[in-house]
Amino acid sequence: MPIRSDVAGLALARGRVEHVALLTDEGELTFGGLRDRIDARRLELGATRRLVMIEGANALEPVVTYLAALEAGHPVLFVDGDPQRSAHRDALVQRFDPDVIASAGDEADAGAAGGAWRLDERRLGTRHTLHPELAMLASTSGSTGSPKLVRLSHENLLSNAVAIGDYLNLGTADRAITTLPLHYCYGLSVVNSHLVSGGSLRLTERSVVDGEFWNEFAEAGATSFAGVPYTFEMLEAAGFAERELPTLRTITQAGGRLDPERTRRFARLGRERGFDFVVMYGQTEATARMAYLPPALAESAAGSIGVPIPGGRFRIDMPAGATTDAATDAQSDSEAVGELVYQGPNVMMGYAEEPADFAMGRTISELRTGDLARRRGDGMYEIVGRNNRFAKIFGLRIDLDRVERLFADEGLAVRAVSADEQLLLFVLADRFLHRVHARAGSLFGLPLHAVRVHAVAEFPRTSNGKPDNAALVRHAELLAHAASATNTGATDTGVVDATPDTIRSLFAELLGRPDASPDDSFAGLGGDSLSYVEVSLRLEQLLGALPRQWPTMSVRELAGLAAVQTSEPVSADAPDVSAAGAPVASSTARPAARSGRGRRRMPRLETPALLRSIAIVLVVGTHANLFTAPGGAHLLLAVAGYNLARFQLADVPGRGRVRGLLKSGAQVVVPAALWIGAVGLITGGYAATTALFVNNFTGGARWSDQWQFWFLEAIVWSMLALAAVFAVPQVDRLERRHPFAFALGVLALAVAARVLLLGGVGAEGTERYAIETVVWCIALGWVVARAATVWQRILVSALALASVPGFFGDPAREAIVVAGVLLLVWVPRIPVARMLVPVIGALAGASMFIYLTHWQVYPPLENEFPALATVLSLAVGVVVWKGYTFVVARGGAWFRRRRAAARRP
Repeated sequence: MPIRSDVAGLALARGRVEHVALLTDEGELTFGGLRDRIDARRLELGATRRLVMIEGANALEPVVTYLAALEAGHPVLFVDGDPQRSAHRDALVQRFDPDVIASAGDEADAGAAGGAWRLDERRLGTRHTLHPELAMLASTSGSTGSPKLVRLSHENLLSNAVAIGDYLNLGTADRAITTLPLHYCYGLSVVNSHLVSGGSLRLTERSVVDGEFWNEFAEAGATSFAGVPYTFEMLEAAGFAERELPTLRTITQAGGRLDPERTRRFARLGRERGFDFVVMYGQTEATARMAYLPPALAESAAGSIGVPIPGGRFRIDMPAGATTDAATDAQSDSEAVGELVYQGPNVMMGYAEEPADFAMGRTISELRTGDLARRRGDGMYEIVGRNNRFAKIFGLRIDLDRVERLFADEGLAVRAVSADEQLLLFVLADRFLHRVHARAGSLFGLPLHAVRVHAVAEFPRTSNGKPDNAALVRHAELLAHAASATNTGATDTGVVDATPDTIRSLFAELLGRPDASPDDSFAGLGGDSLSYVEVSLRLEQLLGALPRQWPTMSVRELAGLAAVQTSEPVSADAPDVSAAGAPVASSTARPAARSGRGRRRMPRLETPALLRSIAIVLVVGTHANLFTAPGGAHLLLAVAGYNLARFQLADVPGRGRVRGLLKSGAQVVVPAALWIGAVGLITGGYAATTALFVNNFTGGARWSDQWQFWFLEAIVWSMLALAAVFAVPQVDRLERRHPFAFALGVLALAVAARVLLLGGVGAEGTERYAIETVVWCIALGWVVARAATVWQRILVSALALASVPGFFGDPAREAIVVAGVLLLVWVPRIPVARMLVPVIGALAGASMFIYLTHWQVYPPLENEFPALATVLSLAVGVVVWKGYTFVVARGGAWFRRRRAAARRP
């Protein structure tokens, strides 16, 4: 039966009419304009109090609907607007039967201009009895689908918003950018506290690792943003410390315990850059916040939750019933540990497990948090554990008992515990590992690396027959330590942290692409032969042996490699690694673990990386008179062609190939031109034509110092020519359809041109270094990369044996090139001593810089100290490489900051 609304609603938008309230991609909206939209939406919702479900999104329409519903007295139930969470929404609809569902249509995002935001009225009135104070219903556990909702009153929402504004000193000059979803109480509290304080919000759905997010931040002149612990992991991986954000005044953190050392790092950064880092503590049952750590204490008191918010108070209930009250007993034992109990006007009215509960008034007066805490000597409160079966993981409150029930409903016996911000699941057989790991991710909305699944012989119990969860936690810690020991260094055993998140972070770090997503690949992100060495070595550490096609595999696909690799157990008590990426107990499921196998196999490096390091040593050692083994530079050309096909000519969408070729060419030209030009100006040893990479066309037929960089000229001009060719769509499509045949055609043309220009097979003098007569080496490497079948590899091997001999007139030199090419064809990875891995990686990564600089290093030493000349040449090249990459990284960060500043209004 409909009930007329005689309840005074809650108005949160309290800024002056002329001040900006919301900013979106479409423009600004003042509080006056927001007021008009709220009034219009109130008319649409009607005067009868009804339960309004809103699909959350950081966009205009959901915010307007939320504010209008509150003002009209309609209780609000926020749900996740992600299409992938539709099953969860449907379950809530079925259980709690909302009267109105406000959602985005299928054709446009919520809040988009002309979008499909709509109010679906499921009935004209309401079938619920709604308590006059009921303002909002909030899920206690994020996306776990818990049937229990938190009943919040108008006083709860307002008091907490005002308290947050109070301790953050929010005012009209403050502008937050949205980083958390509206259906999450922390994200909603950012909206509430800023609007009630007269501040404003920049609404965006972008992630903090998206470069465009920071452009929006700068353009809006935002002063703050909020994050959960995972947010700050991503920020550090994306180089947040290098960003210049002159308008940033406050960063807030909640949603779980942040590592104390990371807290200190951000606090120190804030002290240096002029912003406050505010750590906060809360639960949905307390509307949002219960405590905060004053910014001045963020470093010295890192790890604590701070003090109660204005209007709130804590006490600690010890097991024996004694209490420590923060307000009345300041002299009590500061080390006493007990359950943290909170009192304040923001404590919920109670829970709702069914629609009938909507009519209830307040059923609790204080909140028993379920956290074990102590009051420290400095007056700060510190959480030391949990005394119930709830866990806070990545900002989501997970009911561990419900986790077990959900799996039981699917016929799976699972025990759930939590430690160190991870969900630990235990099963009774290996065959359930993959299923439980994958299902956990979809059920609970957690990153897969936050879920660990283990197999045990039986579930442990205490002496009185109760589940021994502490024993499971200890067992998980043992497995983690053993797996960590097994995977120290570059190994090709199993994977513990080879998840989409860790691989995405690796790409973001090493490729300078914080916008990398799980669907991106190394090649698609612009990876090239200059960056692949370090990336491949790091991936080898995570995944073990890599397939030949890894550069074109997406982050998800690379993480999936962990599902087909297992490690050797290190002892009877140490686990191996499951296909799900989780340690697997070996006590019963894997009897072989008792054999005591603990041998660590030699790491296996990709052949192109090893060949690059060997070839550059051959080049430098030969030039420095340490030995005589020419042929290394031409082998490097073949490896360059191989990598060019894998990276710049990978099957990436659109015009990515042309951009990749031009970018890679620039990465060679810029440092080489700077070095050659500087040396030429200082010593007069190089002409301008050499620094401009045109010596091939002007250098003449006699060898001179101007020919020293023929190798780099060949690579650069080949890339430019290919960029021009692949800019023709028809050519690009032809190569994609027939990659091996296309590469064969290119090799045939290159060899034919070589023979015609030389008038035969052999080359003499500078003919061995001219672009037109060495480009076949690059084409040969290209064909090797495209050989996918055994017969194709046999054909390529025959072509190598046919095309190389006779070119130099030196069988030993030709043998080096042929041997290297055959290794590329038939041996994708080569085992090497573990201690050599970092050396090989450095030499391979710095090979271009070693080649570039060694001409100035070895000559004074080559006659008397050839070994020293060789080692010093290699070392100088590595140092220059490291220095150049450091300067480029810093320069790129500076450029991005200047660009953002220039775009700021």
